[in-house]
Amino acid sequence: MPESGKPLRIVLAPSAQRDIREALKWSREKFGDRAAGRYGNLLKQALRDVAADPERPGSRERAELAQGVRTYHLFFSRDRAKCGLDVVRNPRHSLIYRRRDEVIDVVRVLHDARDLERHLPGDYLRSPGKPVRGKD
Repeated sequence: MPESGKPLRIVLAPSAQRDIREALKWSREKFGDRAAGRYGNLLKQALRDVAADPERPGSRERAELAQGVRTYHLFFSRDRAKCGLDVVRNPRHSLIYRRRDEVIDVVRVLHDARDLERHLPGDYLRSPGKPVRGKD
């Protein structure tokens, strides 16, 4: 938990918002509304978990990408995102983020088969403390 004891604020870059929409659309088309709802709940829980502790177990520092960049696979939030007996059995996405003061900037939500460096915006790789606002 951050020093203040309160979770950090999450800011989703436009690319992360698009990634989430696409993941939920795909989930709905392949597995139905209930499965998409479960995946949406898992995404929300993962965002809450990272906001509460950006360096939580399961998160990985990705210094090879840029200073301060971390990844967090949704798998590590599964147990906290259960809907009754329903759980996402095999989540395939990771949050790609960086802490900036009291904010977590989430730049992408990528499938775990994707090449991270190829899918991160160039300005994100070069600018360690600035938010990503534009298109990737």
